[in-house]
Amino acid sequence: MKSLLSKDQVSMRDVFGETLLKLSLESDKVYAIDGDLANSTKIDAVAKGNPSRFLQMGIAEQNMMSVAAGLAATGLQPWAATFAAFLSKRAIDQIQVQIAQPKLDVKMIGAYSGLLTGVTGKTHQSLEDIAIFRSLANMVVLAPADSTEVGRMMEFAHKYEGPVYMRLARDPYPIIFNEDYHFEFGKAVHLKEGTDITIISTGTQTSRSLAAAEQLEADGISVAVIHMPTIKPLDKEAIVKAAENTGVIVTAEEHSIYGGLGSAVAEVLVEEKPVPMLRVGVKDLNSESAKNDDLLEKYEISSGHIVKRVKEALTKKNSSI
Repeated sequence: MKSLLSKDQVSMRDVFGETLLKLSLESDKVYAIDGDLANSTKIDAVAKGNPSRFLQMGIAEQNMMSVAAGLAATGLQPWAATFAAFLSKRAIDQIQVQIAQPKLDVKMIGAYSGLLTGVTGKTHQSLEDIAIFRSLANMVVLAPADSTEVGRMMEFAHKYEGPVYMRLARDPYPIIFNEDYHFEFGKAVHLKEGTDITIISTGTQTSRSLAAAEQLEADGISVAVIHMPTIKPLDKEAIVKAAENTGVIVTAEEHSIYGGLGSAVAEVLVEEKPVPMLRVGVKDLNSESAKNDDLLEKYEISSGHIVKRVKEALTKKNSSI
């Protein structure tokens, strides 16, 4: 099969910075709010290119989100960026009470999500952010698969009136979508057709799921791959159809198996179309800092581990027939 992964790799955070600068130049409403990590999140593009729209809050995430709520209450559109670990855990009370409950127009960018955070240490890794944010009423939760999708999601978020959480990866990832790609809010993206099993993935795990599918095809296994860019609201119809078409599901995410994409998909299946299902994600473990490949292997979320779980899931499917 022809690879769906480009050899070109681009960082999500670079496109985030460039796109936010563009939005701030085009719209009087847009402000960039930084938690003293501008050169890491690349929100410094606004600080350099449109400094009157850049607000430095320092290492004070709770205050940063209160300021964001205040700006949104006056009709502005703040984009608050910091590491996903800090946004989802240090500032969650302010986010829930001051932003999510009144449904204010605040865009929250969780940079350096997941395990692969450039050896910054386990305090800077986030395996719980999807679970936390999708539990909040009125909250939209997005996880792009590549840099192209980042730009399209931001264009949507700018037009959408309400709180949005978007998780971004630190390192470059393969390009999956071309420039004609159109992001559809709340809709899954069918990347590959298959008849034996469906992999439903989100964020960074989508490129690893495509790599796994290529390996599985070489072994004679027909794999469908569905990318889920919108985790809340979830595309329930796509999940049910996948269950009907292949009869077995594997989910893949760079996140804890508790409360994230896998849990969300399981909730749909148990109510609508029970089929065998397995999850690829970080199990009941605390993270640690190391090189990327070592972390992917230790926490069993590499493309090789997706291959392994697909074969295990197929065994469950066959035994249930």
